Amino acid sequence: MQVSVEKTSELSRKMTVSVPESVVQEKMTDRLKTLAREVKIHGFRPGKVPQQVVAKMYGEKVRGEITGDLIQSTYYEALQSESLRPAGYPHIQHTDDANGFAYTAVFEVYPEIVLDGMDQLEVARPVAAVGDVDVDNIIEKLREQKKEWTVVERAVQAQDQVTINLSGVCEETNFTNGTIENFIVEIGANKMIPGFEDQMLGLEVGATKTFEITFPEDYGNAELAGKIAQFEIAVIKIEEANLPEIDADFIKAYGVEDGTVDAFRADVADNLSRELKQVLRGKLKNAVMDALYEKFPIPIPTSLIDEEVERLMQPYIESAKRQKMKPEEWQLPRDAFEEQAKRRVALGLILGEIIQKNAVEINNDKVLETIEELAKSYEHPEDVVTWYYADEKRLHDVQQMVLEDQVVEWLVAQAKVSDAAISFSEVMDRPQQ
Repeated sequence: MQVSVEKTSELSRKMTVSVPESVVQEKMTDRLKTLAREVKIHGFRPGKVPQQVVAKMYGEKVRGEITGDLIQSTYYEALQSESLRPAGYPHIQHTDDANGFAYTAVFEVYPEIVLDGMDQLEVARPVAAVGDVDVDNIIEKLREQKKEWTVVERAVQAQDQVTINLSGVCEETNFTNGTIENFIVEIGANKMIPGFEDQMLGLEVGATKTFEITFPEDYGNAELAGKIAQFEIAVIKIEEANLPEIDADFIKAYGVEDGTVDAFRADVADNLSRELKQVLRGKLKNAVMDALYEKFPIPIPTSLIDEEVERLMQPYIESAKRQKMKPEEWQLPRDAFEEQAKRRVALGLILGEIIQKNAVEINNDKVLETIEELAKSYEHPEDVVTWYYADEKRLHDVQQMVLEDQVVEWLVAQAKVSDAAISFSEVMDRPQQ
């Protein structure tokens, strides 16, 4: 076997493998002998068919099978002899003549990753703590979740809930399909398009009003986005919110059995601290990944990017199928996923190199600790721990998460890390808990 490799681009390789005709003939002879003992041909006794007859009838088919087998066996031998690590499947073309058998395999290889200067990696670590104000805000939100509405005989005020009849017209088309009756709007919830809720302030039951509002440019309905609409509303009912008192019954409803405010606040603070710890860990991990991706740019095999794009698109395709959308409606723009795919593949390769070069191994104690932490928010934590360990895939997912966390810890120990103090609300980065 002769092997030659041509570098056609930074990661692309064209490998040519030649097998002498003598090797092909030797394998054909063995295969035809076996076949002669097995085939049944009219005029010959079983096992007595002359080999030349078998060769004439089956030689072309046998040669095709042998060349296929040779491609499969010699391809990996050739890769090893040339110290090549292919990324993805090869594109193979072969020739077959009296001189023997040859084929070319075109493929991409994994990039060489050099991780010099890890100690120059700069990472900003977010630091935050749960304060009394944060506990107060969460308790207030819990009260909001249990608020009750009472009908009032007055004009609409902020935070009221208003029941209206509603119709809307845009460019002479009624986009509400007539009048929507008993439509509920909570003033200040900002669930309507900007400006809509404000139009109801000061109105009383029985009042009607006509007004115009421009839909946002990024509105979900393209037929309305950026356009002016005329609305007509009639006020049917006005209700104000009544928040529950923070008493023993309210507190016990959230699992704090002694019903005291101090115990309730401590429980809320503990839950927030646990959640904050997880989010901070995630933000630190993202910061480390950002720094790695920026400091160590590497060429990425197209085949790996394509595979990752397919993985990223799959949940959207499955969702489309569940919604019984037509196949032509599944088409998603590749550009929307390509940059994320490149980042994920690049970081996967970089992290793999770090794990291999530094012999980072999964810490099983940390795996158990992570599972126990995940289980704390459930009523029966011990059952959740058993559930994870009862399934290899579930356990593997946690192990991979822990391994990544260990790599992040290793990187933080090498890098230049500076603490960045931010508030609890900034860390959580969401309008509602």
